[in-house]
Amino acid sequence: MATRIGIYPGTFDPITLGHMDIIERGAKLVDRLIIGVTTNMAKSPMFSDDERIAIVHREVAAIPGNIEVMGFNSLLVKFAAEQGAATLIRGIRGVTDFEYEYQLTGMNRQLDESIETIFLMADVALQPIASRLVKEIALYGGDIAKFVTPAVREEVVARVIQKARVGGG
Repeated sequence: MATRIGIYPGTFDPITLGHMDIIERGAKLVDRLIIGVTTNMAKSPMFSDDERIAIVHREVAAIPGNIEVMGFNSLLVKFAAEQGAATLIRGIRGVTDFEYEYQLTGMNRQLDESIETIFLMADVALQPIASRLVKEIALYGGDIAKFVTPAVREEVVARVIQKARVGGG
């Protein structure tokens, strides 16, 4: 029987409790789950690629299942094919996410019709969490403890302090 390999892609800048929920649930659906950490040039990353890969690796270490963390900077379907993955796992928080993911899935199917996408609805308590908003809250001095693990919170706060020092703020 072939190994079912799935990929959960994202920038994970920073990884949130919402991401962790999708990873835990996604790991149960496949034999091997690859967390694909990538860079979205349209976003301004708080952490470098290597930092995000290391943070995600640390955060998922205790989650049961065969989970790997890998960086990639290519088309998602190309990365999936290189890894032998036939499944993409995507988290959806609401209608806006669905619209974007629906379009993305259609484009991916045009590029490689052998790859299927599975949508997982975010846990109701975690639906409002978005990395972009977590960063914004932290930048304005708000408490992000409800949205990320304690270790990630410390790293985000330290990065905000570092940016303030460099930027003179």
